[in-house]
Amino acid sequence: MAALWGAFLGIVISVGASAAVFWGTHRLFGLVERRWAVVAAVAGVLVGAGAGAVAAGLRRCVAVEGSRNDECTPLLDGPSFGWINPTLMWIVIGAAVFGLAGAAVGVKRSPAGDRIATLQGRLRALTFVGPAMLFVALGLIVPLLRTIYLSLFDKAGESFRGLANYGEIFTNAQSVDLSGWAGIFGSRLFWGSLILFAIATLIAMSRGRSRGVRADVSASTVGIGLGGGLLLSFAVFANLRGTVMNNLWWVVAVTFLSTALGLLAAVIADRTKRESFAKSLIFLPMAISFVGAGIIWRFMYIARPPQKSQTGLLNAIWVWLGTLRPSSGGAWTAVAVLAAVTVLLTALCAFGVRRRQSAIAVGSAVAAIPLLWLIYRFLGPGVGGSALGPNDEPIAGTILFVQESPFNNVWLMVVLIWIQTGFAMVILSAAIKAVPADLIEAARVDGADERQVFFGVTLPTIVPTITVVMTAMIVLVMKVFDIVRVMTNGNFGTQVIANEMWQRSFTEFNLGLGSALAVVLFLGVVPVMGLNIRRMQRGE
Repeated sequence: MAALWGAFLGIVISVGASAAVFWGTHRLFGLVERRWAVVAAVAGVLVGAGAGAVAAGLRRCVAVEGSRNDECTPLLDGPSFGWINPTLMWIVIGAAVFGLAGAAVGVKRSPAGDRIATLQGRLRALTFVGPAMLFVALGLIVPLLRTIYLSLFDKAGESFRGLANYGEIFTNAQSVDLSGWAGIFGSRLFWGSLILFAIATLIAMSRGRSRGVRADVSASTVGIGLGGGLLLSFAVFANLRGTVMNNLWWVVAVTFLSTALGLLAAVIADRTKRESFAKSLIFLPMAISFVGAGIIWRFMYIARPPQKSQTGLLNAIWVWLGTLRPSSGGAWTAVAVLAAVTVLLTALCAFGVRRRQSAIAVGSAVAAIPLLWLIYRFLGPGVGGSALGPNDEPIAGTILFVQESPFNNVWLMVVLIWIQTGFAMVILSAAIKAVPADLIEAARVDGADERQVFFGVTLPTIVPTITVVMTAMIVLVMKVFDIVRVMTNGNFGTQVIANEMWQRSFTEFNLGLGSALAVVLFLGVVPVMGLNIRRMQRGE
């Protein structure tokens, strides 16, 4: 009896599948001839019946408690198979659905030729796109939906909390701490930014007065203004602390500096004789993983106790500079070199003033200011991390690069800037080379110099590329994890969203809060990605 039921089940399944697959494809697409569809359907019935009979003949044995014998029953137990094995019930339901679908398709009239061509085109597209979309759904969409679902529950993922996890992220002082806002206005960075803004305004007004307008904005004024804006952002983020604010600080500093340095490197490298070699050196850090780069720079930043020799490169240089004092004679050599460079910069500034090239004049003057400060330090208090102890013995004064908050975040950002400058350089260099030569020649015929050609022709032409590079940087920096994880693990006020998500989810096993942090990170990246995609579509 069990074999008969198994055969019946096999017939039901095979009839439904055969009717749907073979008869349906023949009627809709004409891919299988009618006779082969019938043969395949009959063969499917016979194979399904035999498979069902064999499956029904298999027996399952369960040990009977209190007895040495086993009780054996067929796997397919007559009419009650649907209640004993729910999986078989679903198989029958699926076979019935297939059968009904195949029958519905089979009784339809054959479609017209144009309809068949359209359906065949859709089938081909589905054949190629379907697997990819399936993997995207399984690898991205399903995990995203589950993460959003878990973000609405508690630590164990059992009790529903609604938006409480998101409220905890933005109300917790460890995530967003605005208590130090008053310190912004007392920061040296803030006043330095105001000075740069004032200088840019004065230069613009001076140029405008000579041309009969209120203000004339040039490349030099824009550069000085951007520098002031960067200092202002540093003043803000240094006083507004927390995980979210750290992420915003990373986005502003790394994106701006990597793009600016990449553009500068592209312009300079394109004008050198050994362009390929120079670009290879700048692009080389891209071959290093973020973890490897973090380890390399961690050894460069390391600070040993004062009584021991320094192995970190930066602290070794810093302590060595502290030993250069006027009494030792080494400081006078440094002062002579710095003075010579300062004189050259002063002459360059005068040249720019005579030629009315404000970029050269202002750039050389700004570059001379830190040199004058170093000369003063060498002749006065001294430079570097070394002081004389009670017995006139030098005592090393190291810099704790990754421990001293808040600017330890900046030293961590240097690692990512070092890596991403090469990426920006390669993309922007290709964009510069793609600028039409006719535009450049026309500008030179009109009497424009190299600076005017770059800022008036080249730079406006590559603005779309700069935007793409910056949006790609923002997406990368928003997800920064490896560098922070390797160098500080989020300690000393360097926590970022991705690292805190890891700690909450896999260290504290707080699935709700970790998922909420992942969703916040996703929501921060999506608008930038959408803007980038939309801009690319407009470009096409």
